[in-house]
Amino acid sequence: MTMDLWIPITIFAAFSQNVRSALQKHLKGQIGTTGATFIRFGYGLPFAAVYVAVLHAIFGMDLPTPNLTFAGGVIVGGIAQILATFLLVSLFSFKNFTVGTAYSKTEPILAAAFGWLFLGELVGPLPGLAIVIGVVGVIVISLARRKLEAQSIRAALLGKPALIGLASAAFFGLSAASYRVASLSLEGDLFMRAGFALVCATLFQTAIMGIWMAFRARDELHRSLTTWRTSLWVGFAGVAGSIGWFTAMTLQQVAYVRALAQIELVFTLAASVLLFREKILPAEVLGCVLIAGSVAVLVLSI
Repeated sequence: MTMDLWIPITIFAAFSQNVRSALQKHLKGQIGTTGATFIRFGYGLPFAAVYVAVLHAIFGMDLPTPNLTFAGGVIVGGIAQILATFLLVSLFSFKNFTVGTAYSKTEPILAAAFGWLFLGELVGPLPGLAIVIGVVGVIVISLARRKLEAQSIRAALLGKPALIGLASAAFFGLSAASYRVASLSLEGDLFMRAGFALVCATLFQTAIMGIWMAFRARDELHRSLTTWRTSLWVGFAGVAGSIGWFTAMTLQQVAYVRALAQIELVFTLAASVLLFREKILPAEVLGCVLIAGSVAVLVLSI
């Protein structure tokens, strides 16, 4: 039963992340890329702390004892996630909301590589096929708004937005694998292990970004504090998603979790239509079908 629990948890995390990204896109024009990155962590920290406090005080789960492996995973994962989020938010300046997110969705392949490198976790043939199908779906969506000419395809795959998206995906993959290392190094209930790792990572990220912005981006730090009403929702949605990610990645291999997370792109298309009034093209629908197929293969093969 616990082995299957990661599936609904991952879908919930993907939906929450989509809500957070939509709110960040809305705020980016007001507070800048760095500010929009900071609020994801700074405003999420109180919610993460409350979650762990509830697990401890109400459900009686003991706080785990951290170790050096845990600290290393949190630090590497925290820095990688900051860089990944910064790059993803900056990507919104180059592409519409759907395609901007799509470029970062090559992450599952990179997450599989980091999972093998850090944890020795191998991906089976059918799940591997599912990951490839999902990435193909992402590429189809990424090219949907390009003319099918060699020059435009090359620009889509090798242009600055694509490179930023790929870098974002690499850092997200590194972050996910690092967090799994940190969580698995702890003892105790899986929900507490995941929540404790989340609090420590978010605290570290808030501190490092807050100090850096106080010296290098004071205006954006100030603006991020003045938009607290909307930023609180970013923090809440971000932590809701992170609780899902940390818990799912404690239960299951990073590559499988991040592959299932491709379903977020379906939520992204819905957000593009409902929130940003963007028109969906037939190729984007095809990409969604491929992603849905990859999710089905993945779920049925594990």
